[in-house]
Amino acid sequence: MKKYQAIAMALSALSAGLLISCAKPNNDTANQNATSKEARPQQANPQETGNEANHEEVSTQSQDAAANNSKATEVSSISAEAQSAYLTHVAKDIVIPAYHDAVKQSEMLNTLAKKHCATGAVQGEPLLELRGQWIKLAQAWAAAEMINFGPATQSMSNLYINYYPDERGLVHNGVAELIASNPNLTPEQLAQQSAVVQGVPGLEEALFAQDSLKTPQCNYVISASSALNTRLMAIEKQWQDTSVALLAIDKTAESDQGLNQWVNSLLSFIETMKSTAIDQPLGLTGNKKGHLPADSAGQSRAIINAKLATLNKVLTDPVLTAMLQANPDGNAVGDKLLTALSQAATLLAQMPNDIGQADKATQQKLLNHLTSITQIIKRELIPALGVRVGFNSTDGD
Repeated sequence: MKKYQAIAMALSALSAGLLISCAKPNNDTANQNATSKEARPQQANPQETGNEANHEEVSTQSQDAAANNSKATEVSSISAEAQSAYLTHVAKDIVIPAYHDAVKQSEMLNTLAKKHCATGAVQGEPLLELRGQWIKLAQAWAAAEMINFGPATQSMSNLYINYYPDERGLVHNGVAELIASNPNLTPEQLAQQSAVVQGVPGLEEALFAQDSLKTPQCNYVISASSALNTRLMAIEKQWQDTSVALLAIDKTAESDQGLNQWVNSLLSFIETMKSTAIDQPLGLTGNKKGHLPADSAGQSRAIINAKLATLNKVLTDPVLTAMLQANPDGNAVGDKLLTALSQAATLLAQMPNDIGQADKATQQKLLNHLTSITQIIKRELIPALGVRVGFNSTDGD
């Protein structure tokens, strides 16, 4: 593993500062929480990890952002009481359940791995069952990535959960080398390894790289799913314990910090999906770069669908809809979002499991639908809520 850890270290040395600035919310209380041991499950030195996606972060706001920001007031047009009620709902009914689902799916994968590996080599139906459970886990985390602030990013655990995009093929080579050099790998040993060989992509590599799992591969899957489950449980608990501070629910009378942070997190979620999961790997607006999500599994559609379904659930949420009705334009914004999301989901459903197999015109049409959604969020939803487009935009519309 030494050479892959060295590559990851070199990548991180270049991007660590940017990773930290992108991950850190504008929240003093949340930043203090990030320094606690509980907020840093199995945390490693940032210089030992890397995430190439952050190299592509755009450091300037779009013209849409500037226009919207000029309209936004220091305090949201939504009442403090409405903001507090909505953010409480977000924490209790959206954020914590999203992390809980990821915890549940990782635990199930670990249970199945222990069960099937107890009989020796795993192949045929048992292997298909493990692969199916991995897809459920990958979809659960894909949904939880809408929350790009708080414990997961402050501790940089998000890199250990999903090292993507892996533009240099580090996961493929790193996992194979780790298994070969550590056939009796334990969860504790794995937790000390580089982000390159952990989490959802590492498990994908082990489960889909060959037609059977022998004892070393089984030990890896058991250890990786266990270490991942531990990390996810720590994030869920941190949100349960500190959601008021993380979403600034107790500060709505003075500022719109929590609402602003949450809405921009959703905007970043879809912009990142557009860029790193669709546009760049398909080479739609430039040279191909990186690979589709769940590429080895051939299940990129399942991951993108999970993200779209999450956006649909959150952006058409009845509590948000009711809050928007305080603004004369609120109903129109909600209708536009529902239509745009429905169109994107309908088109995606018609594409193959591996969207890389779809024709270029269909791929471009999907990208265009997602662009429409980002435009509605920037130009209509954000102004209707009286908040501001955030600094870190990866979108070019």
